[in-house]
Amino acid sequence: MPRAGLTSDVVVDGAAQLVDESGSERLTLSELAKRFGVAQPSLYKHVQGLDDLNRLLAVRVIGEVAETMRRATTGKAGADAVSALADAYRAYALAHPGRYPYILRAPAPGEALLAAAATEILSIFDDVFAGFGITGTDAIDATRFVRSALHGFVSLELGGGFGMPYSADNSFRRLVAATNRALSDW
Repeated sequence: MPRAGLTSDVVVDGAAQLVDESGSERLTLSELAKRFGVAQPSLYKHVQGLDDLNRLLAVRVIGEVAETMRRATTGKAGADAVSALADAYRAYALAHPGRYPYILRAPAPGEALLAAAATEILSIFDDVFAGFGITGTDAIDATRFVRSALHGFVSLELGGGFGMPYSADNSFRRLVAATNRALSDW
């Protein structure tokens, strides 16, 4: 790609592809510059360094996950909404294993873009929990509960932790059903 074709979005796109192919630990500006066929200093016109690139990638990933979850849950309520949210979350993680860890990044003070993206995900959880009558601090606890359950399952699945000859899909369905029961009795 010619140097003139680089933008911040193009650089973040390239980083997203690289982490999905090779893992987030392989993301370096040097590796990314090689992919674009440019010298590493050329990237500094579009990102301020590796920390900035990781921040921009987290914003992108959280935005993608929010959009996926919002599409999946729109028009659904209660257990149907939780099931749709869980399926969307897991599908994103399985389709983008290198990007997935970026969803865990919490915004630091002053990270307005990341805070806005994280707020969108939290609003989706709030909307889903409203179908159970869960609001306020109860919704914070419910969000932490559901995120922990989904993250634990997805992390084990991505890491090869489910080696038994039994469908992970069946186990996931049971996890979602148990989650719905817990929320019904929150």
